[in-house]
Amino acid sequence: MPALDPASALAMLAALLLISWMLVQRRRAAGRRAPRPASSLPPTLQVQAVRILTSSERQAHTLLSQAMPGTLVLAQVPLTRFLRVDTTQVQWLQQAAGLSADLLLCDSSARVMAVVTVRSPRASANSRKRHDKMGRLLKLAGLKVLSWNEDALPDIAQVRSQLLALLAPNAVQRSGQAVPSRAMPLIPVAEVLDDGDSGHNDAAMEPVPSALFDELAPDLALPKKH
Repeated sequence: MPALDPASALAMLAALLLISWMLVQRRRAAGRRAPRPASSLPPTLQVQAVRILTSSERQAHTLLSQAMPGTLVLAQVPLTRFLRVDTTQVQWLQQAAGLSADLLLCDSSARVMAVVTVRSPRASANSRKRHDKMGRLLKLAGLKVLSWNEDALPDIAQVRSQLLALLAPNAVQRSGQAVPSRAMPLIPVAEVLDDGDSGHNDAAMEPVPSALFDELAPDLALPKKH
């Protein structure tokens, strides 16, 4: 067999290396799973509709509705819907992921008056940490929070007393008396809301749109209050 000149040998070596590289890339492509479109679902996915409230949460919802007629009581609302933050959406989603308020007591314009959490004495350590974290975030937002034991829910009179102390503390101080535990007249909600709405314009109180987090924009500026 005649000896190859250096140029031919170099060309043959380069061709062999190119063929080897192409074979490796083809094997990698064959072993790599094709990306699934974002809108697709697993073919074997089974979906079942369930209740959004436990029996204790349903009882608490009824109590709030009966104690405060004319108000709007919402259940299991994600914090990302009614809390606006001055940070990146990514950071906020990391903080608020999986956090939902059990019950929101709102006025007729859907402004949150108070948040009610229904706690279980048998909750796990992780559940308690999650509720504590949510409580800190709600406190930072200046929202008033009631925490109820699911095994010992208050009655309607107690709910009204708690809400009077929470929403109208000035009225309690003027009376010079402790909040009674007996049945009492309905709380003057309109007067409480007149004070609570001061300093907020309509733009600042609009809910956070659900589509805001779709693109995960780099920042989320708070609207200025007038």
